[in-house]
Amino acid sequence: MIKAENITLAFGDREVLKNISATFEPGKTNLIIGKSGSGKTVFLKCIVGLLNINSGKIWYGDILFSGLDFRSMKDIRKEMGMLFQGSALFDYMTVEENVRFPLDMFTNFTYKEKLDRVNFCLDRVNIVNSNHLFPAELSGGMKKRVAIARAIALKPRYLFCDEPNSGLDPKTAIVIDELIKEITVELNTTTIVNTHDMNSVMEIGEKIIFIEDGEKCWEGSNKEILQSDCTLLNDFVFANALAKQLKQSSEI
Repeated sequence: MIKAENITLAFGDREVLKNISATFEPGKTNLIIGKSGSGKTVFLKCIVGLLNINSGKIWYGDILFSGLDFRSMKDIRKEMGMLFQGSALFDYMTVEENVRFPLDMFTNFTYKEKLDRVNFCLDRVNIVNSNHLFPAELSGGMKKRVAIARAIALKPRYLFCDEPNSGLDPKTAIVIDELIKEITVELNTTTIVNTHDMNSVMEIGEKIIFIEDGEKCWEGSNKEILQSDCTLLNDFVFANALAKQLKQSSEI
């Protein structure tokens, strides 16, 4: 479990996060949603320790993560898996080398043990016979799946996904959503997904935090979101639905 308590962050005179509290549960897909510039990406970066908060607390289980120094954070970071928006694969590394990277960094496994784990993870995300390919030879969906394989290589307790469906067609996006959900259940990870994709919200949003202008405006599940009386959330949902319809019309 990850708990954020009264998180506040300012860049100069501009307050970006305003007293946000949230609890993210293991074995569930926890979504942070909001329009571009709402503060959701900044909030995610605070949770993983990439940005220092001005006030508040971030807990990983019973460990006060926000109170640790950089070196002390390393032990918890070994338990994190990260899926970045652009996949962030190393262009000069093969698929196998990309997935093996965290194993090289954080384990003393033999080469065979690493290779076995790499192949297991690639098989889990339905990537086969691609170990020696480079990222430039992969489709967008394949890159995302390789990035997921790398993210789960260390069997993380915590899985963070930043806009996992960015740049993907709707069919591939559904595959990635389902994969994230399945792995969350299998590994019992505390999974946090940062997204503005309403398809993801409705498919895998077991717990949803809606942020607008740096404030948490709504919290609930995908079963509750359409019955919300939060005007800002309803505007966000409607805007996403309208944008999807316009995009589909332009493709006809």
